[in-house]
Amino acid sequence: MMKCWRNVAALLLLVPSVGLAAADNAAMPGWMTGAWLHAEGEEWADEYWTPPRGDMMIGASRSGKGDRLLFWEHMRIVREDDGNIAFWAVAGDQKAVRFALASATENAVVFENAAHDYPQRIRYWREGKALKAEISAIDGSRAKTFGWEPAGQ
Repeated sequence: MMKCWRNVAALLLLVPSVGLAAADNAAMPGWMTGAWLHAEGEEWADEYWTPPRGDMMIGASRSGKGDRLLFWEHMRIVREDDGNIAFWAVAGDQKAVRFALASATENAVVFENAAHDYPQRIRYWREGKALKAEISAIDGSRAKTFGWEPAGQ
């Protein structure tokens, strides 16, 4: 009987480690979902994110001044074959660049690629109803912050 309880105790010790391994597998940042707008004077920017589905979120961004488009970008956040999450960006007519997930919390996510010229770090987070983003060098220098409000509000 004592041997049986030792086996049960050994199995129970394994259960938390299985749970921790599953928790290490970050969730997709569904809190980014939506249509996001920014306007300040003649300058404008919008960003759009689909809800997570099939281990992918698809995003698009554009910005300009007045009637002129100054920048556009296609993005995706994907769970790759190894289970890790990555952010892929195609700015204008450039080639796609991959940024690996560096950290994630309930309402913030950071992607990094130290080998890329700029940006090397992309961070998104929520502040209340607003969606915020920051791009920077890997050490946080040359930071540029963006902010959008939900469309239609």
